[in-house]
Amino acid sequence: MNRDSQQNTTFYAPIYEALLAMSSSNPVSFHVPGHKYGQSLTGLHSEPSIDMESIRGIMEIDLTELPGTDDLHAPAGIIAEAQTLAASTFGAEETFFLIGGSTVGNLAMILSTCEIGDQIIIQRNAHKSVLNGLALAGAQAIFIMPQMDHENGLEIVPELTLIEEALKLFPAAKAVFLTNPSYYGFSVDLQPYANLIHQYGKLLLVDEAHGAHYGLHPDFPNSALQAGADAVVQSTHKTLPALTMGAMLHVQGERMDRESLRHVLRMVQSSSPSYPILASLDIARALVDTMKASLFDSGLRAAAAFRKWIKENGSSFGIVENWSHHDVEVRLDPLRIVIEDLTGRYTGFELLEHLQYYGCWAEMADSKHVVLLVGLAALEADIERLKDAMTGIANHGSAAICRKESHPLLWTTKSNKISEPVTIPRKLPSESEVDRIGLSDAVGRRAAESIIPYPPGIPIVYMGEYISAETVQYVKRLAIEGAKFQGAVDPAMHTIAVMKGS
Repeated sequence: MNRDSQQNTTFYAPIYEALLAMSSSNPVSFHVPGHKYGQSLTGLHSEPSIDMESIRGIMEIDLTELPGTDDLHAPAGIIAEAQTLAASTFGAEETFFLIGGSTVGNLAMILSTCEIGDQIIIQRNAHKSVLNGLALAGAQAIFIMPQMDHENGLEIVPELTLIEEALKLFPAAKAVFLTNPSYYGFSVDLQPYANLIHQYGKLLLVDEAHGAHYGLHPDFPNSALQAGADAVVQSTHKTLPALTMGAMLHVQGERMDRESLRHVLRMVQSSSPSYPILASLDIARALVDTMKASLFDSGLRAAAAFRKWIKENGSSFGIVENWSHHDVEVRLDPLRIVIEDLTGRYTGFELLEHLQYYGCWAEMADSKHVVLLVGLAALEADIERLKDAMTGIANHGSAAICRKESHPLLWTTKSNKISEPVTIPRKLPSESEVDRIGLSDAVGRRAAESIIPYPPGIPIVYMGEYISAETVQYVKRLAIEGAKFQGAVDPAMHTIAVMKGS
């Protein structure tokens, strides 16, 4: 993909410009939404503390489907044009705008590929939205273990040989679903994976939620599209300047059933899409086209400066860099920084809290690491504030208890690298089918609820799975260290629901 030869240098965002034109035409609204371009707030008596003009400003370009604003579910005007421009920018044959985040894209890829009873090969540490897609489709998952670096306890996509073994064991599988990069920003080149999976006549579906910027700067890893994936979901809002829940689904090649995909997107996306979100996707693409690689220069310089400062100023903290695993190069997104406390005084959760005390809000933490997303345009003042925070944390609490130890993720301790087909239930079991017992007593029982530490939203236990001793110890450790859990009724994880008679 030679982007520089394809794109203009003039900023052009058709959705955004159409919304501005409509707003500036002083329209009288007799349609939804109820705020009517913010005009419903005009003249309302309010307390002096309410800044009504600022509130109106948010609403002025929040429109609905009108002549000239197009229809997300049957685009033929500005939305169709914006999606075509995005496909060209990101290297797809066709791009779909998503107003429900990558979650909607993952659901759509699963539902348009799988029917009831179909099998799909999925790396075990997939996002919960992938599992929800399986439950809705009635499909069966063949879970395969991710690779893990035992030094830092972080994981990447499964080994290529393991995927080929799964393809041979389950020849009826419709597709392979991978997550690349990880929430931590680590990725591998997926081209060998695409080549292998296509040799077996299967689809390669990729959750690239955290890599919307990949392939757009020489310092970034290649995107999954550049590697040859058939369908790729990107959370544009995570690393590009789009509003929250703004994402894109990119498709290329003939393997993906695009009519089925369009049909599913009409089912899982709102019939009243957010035009500000659509406009922000259009704006993000237009900024990439206009500024090209220079859009990311400020963020790259800021991240590099902070990494250099960490290395040169003491030994309290370390950062995880690129590494090699079984001769595979594992690359870190240069706009992310993964920090750990080398002294062992703080868990990642505690370090996260200390950073918040200094006004620095990180993306996420686990028992060992904190993940910082620098972004595409970090200010020098932001980095100086982060340095001050790290210095303050390093100088605080020297008598803290040492907790230094490696905490590999749960699934790496399991011996079965390729699971038997697993059906994710769509309906929760009734109270009469469930026992709630102490977590320590759950070894060997079948889980009646999922356990999902969030972030990153990757299930440790799937509903219907048998619970191992390793699972119990891992969940206990996460709970003690401050992790938050979704899916489980007891947020402290003292108890867990299991199936009666299991």
